[in-house]
Amino acid sequence: MTFSQRLYDKVKPIWEQNHAHPFVQGMGDGTLAKEKFRFYMIQDYLYLIEYAKVFALGAVKATDVKTMARFAELLHSTLNEEMELHRQYAKKFGITTQELEEAKPSPTTLAYTHYMLHVSQNGTLAELVAALLPCMWSYWEIGKDLAKKKEACDHELYGEWITMYASAEFGQLATWCIDLMDEHAKGKPEPELRKLEEIFLNTTRFEYMFWDMAYHEEMWPNNG
Repeated sequence: MTFSQRLYDKVKPIWEQNHAHPFVQGMGDGTLAKEKFRFYMIQDYLYLIEYAKVFALGAVKATDVKTMARFAELLHSTLNEEMELHRQYAKKFGITTQELEEAKPSPTTLAYTHYMLHVSQNGTLAELVAALLPCMWSYWEIGKDLAKKKEACDHELYGEWITMYASAEFGQLATWCIDLMDEHAKGKPEPELRKLEEIFLNTTRFEYMFWDMAYHEEMWPNNG
């Protein structure tokens, strides 16, 4: 069994909860309230900014030029392509670039990104990959699952999201990251593997919390 298969088996119950979450199901059947996706888009934009920093740290921690170049490429494409697509997509929901730039992170966004950056700054490259992989891998899984219904891909508001994450291009990116995880887990003693497993489990938990946060449009308690 590869280490990535071990990880998959560990978090499968949580991923099943992700797939069944009303936010995800609502995208698939088109019933998700526009306001909830609008909230998600803003928080996801803030998340992407921090996610890009993880790619930058990946380039720093890489031990070979090929991996360094791949992380640099991911950093460039996230900042200059994916985030621009995000801004254009946001316009469908009446979200201006100014609103995106001035938005504040929710408690969940803040906790998730701070944890991911803490692991990436202080840990090994293997730990960094374990922290960033659940987002990429689970989005690919969700995209493929939702794309099984043609009407979901054709939906005016959510079809573009589903098509993007179900795409072969995104799948190649997720597969590269999965393979990198296996490569850097190979030969590690069991205590180190358990630590990687814990990091992967934690960011997987945060993925579920992110969907739940978006569905309930959760910000800070109104206590001043």
